[in-house]
Amino acid sequence: MTSSLAGKVALVAGATRGAGRGIAIELGAAGATVYVTGRSTRERRSEMNRPETIEETAELVTAAGGRGIAVPVDHLDREQVRALVARIDAEQGALDVLVNDIWGGELLFSWTDRLWEHSLDDGLRILRLAVDTHIITSHYALPLLIRKPGGLVVEVTDGTADYNAANYRVSFFYDLAKTSVNRMAFAQAKELAPHGATAVSLTPGWLRSELMLEHFGVTEADWRDALAKVPHFAISESPAFVGRAVAALAADPEVSRWNGQSLSSGQLAQVYGFTDVDGSRPDCWRYLVEVQDAGRPADVTGYR
Repeated sequence: MTSSLAGKVALVAGATRGAGRGIAIELGAAGATVYVTGRSTRERRSEMNRPETIEETAELVTAAGGRGIAVPVDHLDREQVRALVARIDAEQGALDVLVNDIWGGELLFSWTDRLWEHSLDDGLRILRLAVDTHIITSHYALPLLIRKPGGLVVEVTDGTADYNAANYRVSFFYDLAKTSVNRMAFAQAKELAPHGATAVSLTPGWLRSELMLEHFGVTEADWRDALAKVPHFAISESPAFVGRAVAALAADPEVSRWNGQSLSSGQLAQVYGFTDVDGSRPDCWRYLVEVQDAGRPADVTGYR
């Protein structure tokens, strides 16, 4: 635990679980004040119907050494987002880091249905959840972020720009959603640069999220038990890994060198020297190309 982000204010939009929770906790571990948002609270669950809550995330941020502040927000509701940013302004007078991690489409897309077979309502809902939410949040948050130089925007997605450009991401709506987020970071970078701010897109690797662990019937403590059925899961990473990537970016005085780029947690670990919770540095996207997609047997030697 360090105090490299002491005095900094972050908003992690979509911090209920998964990468968002991991990012919020690691920003807290570095000393930041972190506003964590989402639709799942102790009083009411979102359509995901999961047990994780934003209050729990905020408590984990505080326990890690920061200050976690939970704010229930539906990021499709413009007024709720406007009120959130107004509250941050009133309470902190600044916003140093914006992390757009809103997603919530896991239950809506199909890996097998083609565009003309997929539920159109579900597909368009995916795009609303994955794209519109990020746009709405940046629209209201960026004026506060650029009030002083040095602000950072992190658009969290699945897949680097290079990987997504060369590979179909299995489902039309999933593919469109995740590639769009990379482009949003690129576009924001162009508009933010004159104000001394930086925007990047960032992808974790194969994430051991709550949903993924549950799907494989394992926990973070015994996740390797899943390798018997899914050997390539050996390259997976905890949510803390991508969280440490964001914390490293936020603490870098020369973060503008990354402006507009598509980054991965494994790539940044090689630059900044942070590790996952087990002390390794999984380089998932290189592994996917060179091992899994190439049809080679699972072997993470040289990749973590």
